Amino acid sequence: MSDALDRTGVKGQCSGISPLDRSFRVVGRAFTVKYADSAANGTVGDYLDDIEPGTVIVLDNGGRLDATVWGELTTLAARKRGAAGTVIDGVCRDSLRSLDLKYPVFSRGTYMRTGKDRVRVEAYQIPISVGNTRVAPGDLVIGDADGVVIVQKRVEKKVLAAALEIRRAEDQIRRALLSGMRLSEARRKFRYFELQKRGSSIGASRPTPEGS
Repeated sequence: MSDALDRTGVKGQCSGISPLDRSFRVVGRAFTVKYADSAANGTVGDYLDDIEPGTVIVLDNGGRLDATVWGELTTLAARKRGAAGTVIDGVCRDSLRSLDLKYPVFSRGTYMRTGKDRVRVEAYQIPISVGNTRVAPGDLVIGDADGVVIVQKRVEKKVLAAALEIRRAEDQIRRALLSGMRLSEARRKFRYFELQKRGSSIGASRPTPEGS
């Protein structure tokens, strides 16, 4: 998917965001939450009452590493509400609970200090920034062992079409390698580098059918 974003000229890779466990996968629509500094009592996780099943909760805590906005109770609440996972530009705690529940969490790391009285929810379901990437409500969120990408709604069809083309070429190359073909030959045969060129047209570089 990252290659498809590159090909279509769209910035969607979230830098510095990793899964708590490399086996975690997540796909779903973004429910966005923006945090702000606070020295007084403020809501931290009440927005969870409003999420829909399949939602990916995306939290913008400005990359802050010294105050958490996610822990055991939010994990449990999100799981009960049917959330697909959580992505945090910041840190989380009670990570073992997320692992026990097999609830996918992606963040900049873990830290034990609470965000209560340090941060508050400023707004939710607005455009935010996570890992230097813009995220709007309803954008497609995809996470795996290597990190998180955001596919904006306005370019979703184009990016998914590019991803499918690249995936088909990679599948053909994989089969060719297993049959003994050299990597350089397989890449050339199935026009792999043409498919990865930034700004190239979708459908313009179709791989040569196998056996031709």
